[in-house]
Amino acid sequence: MRATIGRMIEASGLTKRYGRTVAVDNLSFTVGEGRVTGFLGPNGAGKSTTMRMILGLDRPTSGDVLLDGKHYRNLHQPLRTVGALLDAKWVHPNRSARAHLRWLAASNKLPTSRVDEVLDLVGLTSVAKKNAGGFSLGMSQRLGIAAALLGDPQVLLFDEPVNGLDPEGILWIRRFMHQLAENGRTVFVSSHLLSEMAQTAQDLVVIGRGKLIYQGTVEDFIAHATETTVLVRSPQLDALAELLRIGGGTVAPDTGTPPGLRVSGMDSAEIGELAAANGIVLHELNPQVGSLEQAFMQLTGDAVEYHTHEEASSA
Repeated sequence: MRATIGRMIEASGLTKRYGRTVAVDNLSFTVGEGRVTGFLGPNGAGKSTTMRMILGLDRPTSGDVLLDGKHYRNLHQPLRTVGALLDAKWVHPNRSARAHLRWLAASNKLPTSRVDEVLDLVGLTSVAKKNAGGFSLGMSQRLGIAAALLGDPQVLLFDEPVNGLDPEGILWIRRFMHQLAENGRTVFVSSHLLSEMAQTAQDLVVIGRGKLIYQGTVEDFIAHATETTVLVRSPQLDALAELLRIGGGTVAPDTGTPPGLRVSGMDSAEIGELAAANGIVLHELNPQVGSLEQAFMQLTGDAVEYHTHEEASSA
C-alpha cells in the first residue's frame, strides 16, 4: 500500500426526494484523510442513499457531493480513486472470486497481478477458484472488500463491512481500516453495530431523518450527550452520601454488589479529597464514562422512524 495524502469527501446541501418522501435533507459534511469516520443513524436515516449519491448511483435532487473536488462520474478509472463495498452479494453467482476481480481489474486497466494481491490480503486465496454463489456471507464480505481495494484507492467507503464476519474477521477489518487511515486514506464506514464503531471510528457523521445531527470526534459526541458519573463504594455510604450532597454532588444509589453510590457534579479527585478530610474509607472510586450507544440513543431518539409500543409509551 502506498502512503500518500488521502482524498476528501465533501457533501454540500445534499438532498434526495422520492416523490413526497425526503430521504436526505440538505445534508452537508466533510470526511477528511487519515481518520476512520463512522457514518451513523437510525434505520431509515438516509445513510445508504447518501452513500449511493457519493458514488453516483443515485442523482441528488439538489446539492452536490465531491470526491477530492470531482464528481464520481468524472473520475477516470474510478477504482483507482475510490473503492466501495455497499452490497456484498453484488457478484455473479457462477463467477469465481478471481474471475470477478479480473473482470473489475480489466474495466479500470488494472494489472491482473493486483487480483492475487487483494485475494491474499483478505484471506481468500484458497477459495479463489470457487464460484461466489457458494460463498458464506462472511466470505462474500471479504470478496467485496477485495474489490474495494483492487485499485489501491485513496478513498474507501464501507457499508456494514463486518456483517457476517466471525470475531477474527471483525478484528481483522477493524485493524485494517485503522491501517488504511494511518497510511493517509479517507475511510468512511457505515454500521449499525455501535459497540464496533466505538472501537473502530475516530470521527463521526451522525444523521437522522436525512438531516445532520452531529459531525466531530467520537469523544466529543459521547461527552456532549452523556454525563460522566463516578461510582463510589464505601462501608460508610450514608455518611458519605450526606457529605457529597453538602459538597454539591448529585447522589444516586448503585445496586451492585456491594452497594455503592453514583455521583455526578463532582470528579474523582474532589470525592476522594472530601472522603479523606472526613475520615471516610473508600473501597472503590471509579469514573463511569458514557458509551457511544448511550450518546447515540440520547441524540437520535427523536429521529427514529419506528418505535416499539414500549418505546413509544416511555417517550
